[in-house]
Amino acid sequence: PILNEKCLQCHKPPDGSGYVRTGLDMETYDTLMKGTMFGTVIIPGDSKRSVINKLTEGRAGESMRMPHGDAIKLTEEEVELLNLWVNQGALNN
Repeated sequence: PILNEKCLQCHKPPDGSGYVRTGLDMETYDTLMKGTMFGTVIIPGDSKRSVINKLTEGRAGESMRMPHGDAIKLTEEEVELLNLWVNQGALNN
């Protein structure tokens, strides 16, 4: 639900700006796990190295923080849930 609410608008083919720029399709679990044209964004079991966590937490720098622009940022609770999901293996649940 977090990804659908906060990320899908930009990371949905064919016209989502995040999809166009990176190739990251967040429409389904399988396409999310494929990652971007630059590589994977989720390393199951490792939120510290997963790009999705780095970007949503702002660890890659505030200018890279997701979601971009005027979009509503993830709450601390949502960031923690995303970290927990990745650390528990990023299962399709």
